[in-house]
Amino acid sequence: MMDLAVINCRQLVTLAGPARPRTGLEMRDLGIIDNGILLIKDGRVAEAGTRMADAKEVIDAQGRIVLPGFVDAHTHPVFAGNRAAEFEKRIEGATYAEIAAAGGGIRSTVRQTRAATEEELLTSTRKYQEWFLSGGTTTVEAKTGYGLSLESELKMLRVIRAMGYIPTFLGAHEIPDEYRGRIDHYVDLVIHEMLPNVDAEFCDVFCEPTVFPQEQSRRILAAAKARGMNLRVHADQFTPDYGTAVAAEFQATTADHLEHTTRDGAQALKSSGTIPVLLPASVYSLGLKKYPNARMLIEEGLPVVIATDFNPGSSPTTSMLMVLSLACTQMRMTPAEAITASTINAAWSLNRGNQIGSLEPGKQADFAIHNCSDYRELPYFLSRPDPAKTHKA
Repeated sequence: MMDLAVINCRQLVTLAGPARPRTGLEMRDLGIIDNGILLIKDGRVAEAGTRMADAKEVIDAQGRIVLPGFVDAHTHPVFAGNRAAEFEKRIEGATYAEIAAAGGGIRSTVRQTRAATEEELLTSTRKYQEWFLSGGTTTVEAKTGYGLSLESELKMLRVIRAMGYIPTFLGAHEIPDEYRGRIDHYVDLVIHEMLPNVDAEFCDVFCEPTVFPQEQSRRILAAAKARGMNLRVHADQFTPDYGTAVAAEFQATTADHLEHTTRDGAQALKSSGTIPVLLPASVYSLGLKKYPNARMLIEEGLPVVIATDFNPGSSPTTSMLMVLSLACTQMRMTPAEAITASTINAAWSLNRGNQIGSLEPGKQADFAIHNCSDYRELPYFLSRPDPAKTHKA
């Protein structure tokens, strides 16, 4: 007896395939079962096929598509307040860099987040969690980085764990107000006070000449690696092949952003086994024109991932459906490639490809029933309705 059967799936998009990130033409193979049935027992996929079995509960997909839950592999969802005023300033002509230099940007959110109580942060983060789930996202990687002090970073991590998110420590997100002009003193704080006390799966660093230059980024990553943490790098958002060089040197799990990565940088990432995570919504939200060169990365044999970069400043969206559309229209990814990049490849970038990201026997039964009959409709219809149902095991 199954616990749940999902029937009448016009397309059961399983993403079944090799037990590793997908590259090249593999990214176009979605493992679709027409008129499929998904059987679930004990919160895990028992079978994805066309055979029916007795079940305690039956969900009729009514000829719609069933997709694995999206895996959002790069977000900043724990913060206080918002930056709608800065959004207006950018529209009026101020640049992101100008706003940051005037004390806005990340440091503005740091001040608000430090002042918020843990319960206030939990309340706001629960609201955003509803947004993720309503859009079909069932797994979220979440970064700290709006605390930038031991006390506030730990507060953020407690919220992240309470939400069941995958925790990334991003103490090297920006230089806080009290350490302006004293970057090495702040790096010492990150290495000697924060890292020994944080309980996070990943350590991330914003590696840019005007934020954390290569020398300081290397110090932080080396210290995190010595503590057994997996590494991620905000790379090449503004400077060609700058962060990718450091990510490749440390064999980081991922390098994220990559708006200015060249073929040389892509080859360095491939040689190091580092997975590229592309964030087109941040390019769109900042009103910029240069999107990551997804086609070049795929041609180089890299397993591309796409994510929302949800945050209050440069990417205020939890919608993976919006990101799918941007991936297709602005980065020239096919709909199938974009779906692969937001499910199974994203799962592998979080070291969870054997647990989530596809609807295969033994994996966690996270799925969404989308209001369409063909997977290509997901990026095709702009501002389409949210999924009819999102199921997180």
